[in-house]
Amino acid sequence: MEASRPPSSDVAHYLGAVRRHWWIALAATAAGLGVGAAVTHSLPRVYESSSSVLVQAVDQDVNAQGGRTKGAVNLDTEAQLVGSGAVAAKAAALLRTDVPPVELAHSVSVQVPANTTVLVITFQADSPLKAQAGSHAFAEAYLRNREESARSVLDKQIASLNLKVKQLTTSLTGINAKLAQAKRGSSIESNLLSLRSNSQNQLNSLTGRLNELTTTQVGAGAIISDARLPDAPSSPNTLLDIATGGMIGLLLGLALAYLRERFDRRLVTAMDVRDRGRVPVLATLDERTTPHFDDVLQPYGPGGRVFNRLRNEVLASLDAGDRVIVVTGSSRGSASTLVAANLAAALARTGSDVVLIGAHLPDSVVDAAPLARMLGVAAVPGLSELLGGRVGLSRVLQRAPRIPSLRVITTGGSATAAGLMQSQRLRDTLDALRRQGGYVVIEAPSTSSSADAQSLASFADAAILAVELRRTNRPALVDATEQLQRVGTRLLGAVVLPRLAARRAGTVAEPAVALPPPGQEPVIDEATQQFTPLPDRGEPVPAAARRRPADGGAAPASRETSGPATTDGDEK
Repeated sequence: MEASRPPSSDVAHYLGAVRRHWWIALAATAAGLGVGAAVTHSLPRVYESSSSVLVQAVDQDVNAQGGRTKGAVNLDTEAQLVGSGAVAAKAAALLRTDVPPVELAHSVSVQVPANTTVLVITFQADSPLKAQAGSHAFAEAYLRNREESARSVLDKQIASLNLKVKQLTTSLTGINAKLAQAKRGSSIESNLLSLRSNSQNQLNSLTGRLNELTTTQVGAGAIISDARLPDAPSSPNTLLDIATGGMIGLLLGLALAYLRERFDRRLVTAMDVRDRGRVPVLATLDERTTPHFDDVLQPYGPGGRVFNRLRNEVLASLDAGDRVIVVTGSSRGSASTLVAANLAAALARTGSDVVLIGAHLPDSVVDAAPLARMLGVAAVPGLSELLGGRVGLSRVLQRAPRIPSLRVITTGGSATAAGLMQSQRLRDTLDALRRQGGYVVIEAPSTSSSADAQSLASFADAAILAVELRRTNRPALVDATEQLQRVGTRLLGAVVLPRLAARRAGTVAEPAVALPPPGQEPVIDEATQQFTPLPDRGEPVPAAARRRPADGGAAPASRETSGPATTDGDEK
């Protein structure tokens, strides 16, 4: 079961996703900024102007019990009155506008500063002058409405007192008339005098109250800070809108980058192989160090040093009895051929006896990079003839001219070995090579193109994956690792290569596998185990398949071969 990754690894994975898809986040951020600017440009300009009104208490003011504001005036109630229909109607009259009072009321807002008896009346309009006039009109209309309300209450009180004074005056007139007719010293006179005194006292009290109300000055409040002409619109806020658009675009870009990373199956960098494919990376080649189709890297060049380090890591990872290493690719192509050949060459340069087996049947006869061309050996006989039983092991083993410790078994002259990768003859061949004490590197086909890679891996002690970036996708890499795990082969890691370029212009490629024309397959001499081509029937036999009958040596297989290759049959 795979161990859970630490949180720092998850953070690095997300940061890596953003780094790989930074252009998505950048484009989304730029789009967000553009949308914010467009929205700001399209929105109507809104101007605000405010007036501050000091509210004075009048006799009829009664603060609600438990109200938020203290004092005789309930400012929360007064704030609601500013936007009432009566105040809006008076404001419309002051503005001399045809806009309905209800619509005007929607443009006004009121704030109550803490610990004050002040109302801040703000009016919004589409021009500075309208905003200033509207704020002043609502402040003036509110004060007028409050003053009229207070005056109306006062008038009602005065009218009520006048009525009572009139009634008492009439009552006193009657009492005085009765006193004129009453006998002096009688009880009736005494009662009437007492009644007249009480009525006179009430009349005097009412008259004093009436005089007080009559002389009362109604002060509902005053404008302490009149509306000013706004210099700039309050809405839209250009900086805020553009910054909000950019932030939304950035968040959307990060989300899109993560989704692209989540659903993008391509492997673009070595970190993708390690993080997304969960495969340790043993070595990474770049465009400067990657070999071409027919190259074996020099040991002291940039690419050669990479394979030298790869060799050291592989040797350190192998157990004492491990001898057979299979190199397979996770996608079609020549990646496994390049890695296997250069790894075998790096192992052989240490003086170890190394056998490189070419089991990768190319997709066509011209587009692959065969081992014969890379190492300067004959294309036939090879593994196809060995597994087909037409030659022995000593005949297919060829010594690489430039690397004496490296022996090569090429793919062979036909594709008949495709169904023999699970044969007992191959197992016996690998056992025989194990007993010689050296290392065996098997160049296997890709796991996505053939089941032979899995079959060959079952005979090997360890496996290495050649991953070609921008050609291999994540499902193919996961499938390759699962195939190796199912057969019980230990996967050492992956060698990461950039996407291999096409063959260099001007290079004439020889066939990757030397296939003779139909009816002209080479014949094996049972006595000498030599290949002899049939007589020419009008179609030339490929030069890579033609053997020299005089000494049995191999003809040069490529422009890099400086001399004929030797075989193990001559060594014994």
